[in-house]
Amino acid sequence: RSGQNIENSKPGFSDKRWTIMAALLGTSTAIMLFQGLQQETNPSSIREISLVIIGICLPFQVIYFMIHTYVIENSDAIGANQHTVLQRLSTLCQVVAYMSLTGVILLWYNMSKMVGIAFTLSALIAIVLVRLAMSQVESLEKERAEPD
Repeated sequence: RSGQNIENSKPGFSDKRWTIMAALLGTSTAIMLFQGLQQETNPSSIREISLVIIGICLPFQVIYFMIHTYVIENSDAIGANQHTVLQRLSTLCQVVAYMSLTGVILLWYNMSKMVGIAFTLSALIAIVLVRLAMSQVESLEKERAEPD
């Protein structure tokens, strides 16, 4: 079964979302590792708060992958109601996962106010652009799927 078929048969579980979440999980894990080591040698209250925020979000990032994998592997056996519940849980996990960016922003503000402002603005712009691009692709795919 191709990724295209999975995306069409089970809306809400796409390779695009998986890729974004994978990048977020990798970033969060790396920050926890390196900033956690830095916190041990040079404690900082702001870094501690940032790591707590990211730490709260990490399990939701992992659970997103568990839900996504379950839906992909069991797509034929999942009914409409179960799919709806899993999609809602997946969306909740994504929203909480995106909140980890708050911890990253705090870390950058802790480093330098200008870096924090620049990162915040670029992160917001990037999120908007990615969402716009994804909605454009989805609408183009729907147009192609509709018979003339």
